[in-house]
Amino acid sequence: QVQLVESGGGLVQPGGSLRLSCAASGFTVDEYPIGWFRQAPGKGREGVSYLRSSDGTTGYADSVKARFTISRDNAKNTVYLQMNSLKPEDTAIYYCAARTYYSGGYYDPLLESEYDYWGQGTQVTVSS
Repeated sequence: QVQLVESGGGLVQPGGSLRLSCAASGFTVDEYPIGWFRQAPGKGREGVSYLRSSDGTTGYADSVKARFTISRDNAKNTVYLQMNSLKPEDTAIYYCAARTYYSGGYYDPLLESEYDYWGQGTQVTVSS
């Protein structure tokens, strides 16, 4: 049974850092693409970062590029999102997701609908 559990959220001051964790079970994190998404109050869910399983390629939304880093620890079966230089606009619930199916061809790894398993989310609040 595929399961994803996020942790590491909290309250941080602007300019601070947090590291989110996404612990996987029922599969290995190098088996399927993993994405991080966020949803701010009153807004839709947006893609933040992804990690492809095939070659380890990573990608980021323009809004977090150079500030966030996605990585994985195969031994712990966990994917991380290191968030630095946090801004108030980064405040949101952060979710990790796995794409456990193969559809062939190109897909947008920052698109919510491409993923079929989701964690419950962890709240990140950036405020002074």
